[in-house]
Order: sequence, then structure tokens, then C-alpha cells
Amino acid sequence: MTGAQGTPGAGRRAVFIGGPHYRRPSYGRNHPLAIPRVSLAFEVIEAYEALAPSEFVRSRPASVAELTRFHTRDYVNALKRSEAFGRVRAADRARHDLGTIENPYFPGMFYTPALATGGSLQGAEAVLAGYHAFSPAGGMHHATPDAARGFCYFNDVVLAILRLRAEGLRVLYLDIDAHHGDGVEQAFWDDPSVMTVSLHMDTAYAYPFKGGRLQDQGGAGAMGSAVNVPLPRETHDREYREVFDALWPPILECFRPDAIVLQTGTDALFGDPLGRFRLSTAGFLDIVGQVVAAGVPVLATGGGGYHPLLLARAWAGVWGLLSGRALPVALPEAAIRALRAVGWDEDEDEPYYEGLFRNRLEYGEERPVRPVIRELVAALAGHMALKRRPWAS
Repeated sequence: MTGAQGTPGAGRRAVFIGGPHYRRPSYGRNHPLAIPRVSLAFEVIEAYEALAPSEFVRSRPASVAELTRFHTRDYVNALKRSEAFGRVRAADRARHDLGTIENPYFPGMFYTPALATGGSLQGAEAVLAGYHAFSPAGGMHHATPDAARGFCYFNDVVLAILRLRAEGLRVLYLDIDAHHGDGVEQAFWDDPSVMTVSLHMDTAYAYPFKGGRLQDQGGAGAMGSAVNVPLPRETHDREYREVFDALWPPILECFRPDAIVLQTGTDALFGDPLGRFRLSTAGFLDIVGQVVAAGVPVLATGGGGYHPLLLARAWAGVWGLLSGRALPVALPEAAIRALRAVGWDEDEDEPYYEGLFRNRLEYGEERPVRPVIRELVAALAGHMALKRRPWAS
């Protein structure tokens, strides 16, 4: 698995986008993203001494003018109003799905997602300059123009792609979060210069419980602009790799992107409480490594991920790949202390638990590929969006 430990990003400079805001819980106490995520990943990266000062970019909040390139002004104002008054009005809850169990109120309800969005826009600017970029606070792929969805308030991914498109780039969006990247797909459904590819839990059993079917191909031209790969429960490394290998070479050959936006939600990893896959960290990073090795600048964002220990180890690996560093598998002592300080104990009785504090990688068990995966790969081979002929321009 060369992508897990190799250096695909060597030869291209990279930037990491973060800031002091992420040194503390940034989503309040009642939000699913309130666990340590960006801060913990940053601590692990620092423990490896894998971030030079010249590679760090301090994130800035997106402006209202930037946000309204995709979101409605009414929706942006609703978030600002909720933050200012410390609650969500009933009218805003009904209209914009704010202040719900799925998208709860929290202090900084406008500022925090605006900051994450600004970071991804800065990542797009870095890509335009020829860099790789990592915006771990981004990846909020469910948000729609007028409403929050699936813990996502502003769709930083859409706005970053729009920034790249404004300069005429053809953008390939690859989403390896366990959940379907529906908000991004819908935003570019009819744009032949953006291809969206999502490998996700089948929406027959997982959020958002609609869309994301193999036959959903987008509306741009005869071949469509979307590729959807709904995967069954318990999809493991070998199965995921078999599907990816059927997708990736023909996608690159057909679409020939100028830039890749990669959403790296870690809820596809084996121990995530909201995921249903069995990917190892090594298997996950092997996919990331192939993407980074494609030879075009990559903007990687964060995304889902609700097991902080797995997330931090994986995102440190993402940064290592983007920046061309071969990080040791053994965790430094400072990283071990940071991971233990989280106090995460939801799976402390699992046999793999203590290993999370020793190494940044674990490897998947050798398992046979199930017939359902073989059938999916065969169906992908006939997918119109993967025909080996020039893409619509």
C-alpha cells in the first residue's frame, strides 16, 4: 500500500489551513462535531514536527459576499441573527432547518462555519497557485443554498469549487466520506466542467436516505456529470480498493481535471460510530495517496468523522501525503499524550483500542470480495460516465 506510507505529494508544495479558533471546541457542547477534530489532528501533526511555518495559513472567515455566491441572503442572515440573539427563531427553524436535533444551535453559529468556509476558499486560492492544500475544518458537503443539512451549515466545498471554476478550471470532486455528498452533487448537477464522484453508504440504509444511486448521473450531456457508488454495509479495504480501481483510471482519462477537490471524511473508518464500513486507516490513506499522485493540485477538505482518535491519525496521514512526508508509523510520545488526553472510551473494550495509541496506521484483515461488490464493479464498467471518450466540454 504505497499510498499509506509513501510520499505522493513530493515535488509540489502544500499548505495547511487552520487557526487558534480550533484550539477549543468550536461547535459548542450539543453538536455532533463538538469532539476534538481539527485541534487533535493538528496536535498529532505537530508531534511529528511535520508542519513548517511557511506551510501554515491562518484561516479567515468567508464574507457575506462570498457566502451568497451559493447560499441565499435570507439563509446567511438567519445564521447571523441566530448567533447574535443566542437562539434560533421558530420561523428560521421552519424555513432553514436550524436549531434542530440534526442542526442544533451553538455559540458562533455563523462565525464557525464561515471560518471553515473561508479556509476552504483559501485552499482554492492555493490550488490556483499550484499548491496542494488541506482545509480540515471544511468538507461540509450536505448544506443546501437555503438550509442546513446533516450537521452542515455552509457548503464550503461548493464555494471552493465555484472559486476554481471562476478561473476556468475543470474540477473533479471526489467524496470518500461514508455519506453521500448530495449538496455538492446537486450544486453541479448540470455543469459539464465539474464532475462529482461519491463513494458512500447506500442511502437505502444511511443518511441522507435518498439519492446517491448508481443510476444518478447528473444532467450535463449524454454521459452525466455525477458518478455515484452506493456501497453495502461492512465494505472493507479490499472491496473498496476494487471499486476504486475500476473508477479512478477511466475518470482521470475521460475528464482530465485541472484540479481535484477531495473530501476526506473519516466516518468510513472501521470504528466510527456513525459509519458502517470496515476501512482501515492504511486502506483509507492508500486511496488518498492515489488521488494526490494524479499529478494535479489537490484541495483536500475534512468532512465527517465522529471517532476523534481515528480521525486525528488519518488526517495527519492526509497531510503527510499532501506535503510529501513519509511519516513514521509509530506515534510520537507527544501524539500519544494528546490522544490519551481526549478521554475517548466508547470502544475501549475493543481489541484494537490500545493500538490506536501506538501507531498511526492499522491494516485491514484479508477478506474475500463479496458477490455484491463484484456486481457493482461490473455495473460501473458499463456506466455512461466512465466511457473512454472525451468528456463534454
